[in-house]
Amino acid sequence: MLEPMDVFFDRRLDGYEAHQLTAIASAQEFYPFTASLLPVQPGARILDLGCGTGLELDFYFPRNPTARVTGIDLAPGMLQALREKFAGRALTVIQGSYFDVPLEAHSFDAAVSVESLHHFTLEEKIPLYRNVCQGLVPGGFLILTDYFAQSEAEEAHFRQALLREKAAQGLSDSTLYHFDTPLTVEHEMQALREGGFPRLELLGRWGATCTIRAYSGRGSL
Repeated sequence: MLEPMDVFFDRRLDGYEAHQLTAIASAQEFYPFTASLLPVQPGARILDLGCGTGLELDFYFPRNPTARVTGIDLAPGMLQALREKFAGRALTVIQGSYFDVPLEAHSFDAAVSVESLHHFTLEEKIPLYRNVCQGLVPGGFLILTDYFAQSEAEEAHFRQALLREKAAQGLSDSTLYHFDTPLTVEHEMQALREGGFPRLELLGRWGATCTIRAYSGRGSL
């Protein structure tokens, strides 16, 4: 049975971090690698999309203890665990969908998302990336570490499987359900470009997981 995204993750909160770090191939490599790409200047403003309990922040805050992080996530239990883990850090949490949160222009130095966006279509991601892009300072960037389909056929297979499952359960609402529907790297990059990111770099690959850096415009931090 499909579960709403927030319900799915909160029901698995107790074992979430252990699962992420041990069940996903190379997770103990790509979480610290992702954190190593984020800005280290004092007070850097970071947006974390689908932050969960902040596994990437476990590696980032030791590198930049004065960073100011805004985390967005649907699951209240995850956000409570995040608050408790990083008590004393400059952390702002927003419970909700990152598709629905408007961002003030030039309000972040960088954004990050790890193992969250592989549930959505190219068409759904374009307006999200447009919002994130305008929320970054010139020269700011998004670090995206996620799970990707290995071919267009695999991408289509996952999407059709979700649609069949929703139809079988009589689900026609706009609720975000947990089901993996990753894009190919090429389609992800297409969504990023159409969302306003003109310069993209593929920085790491661990099997089906890749890290992409997408710059909001000219310049660098």
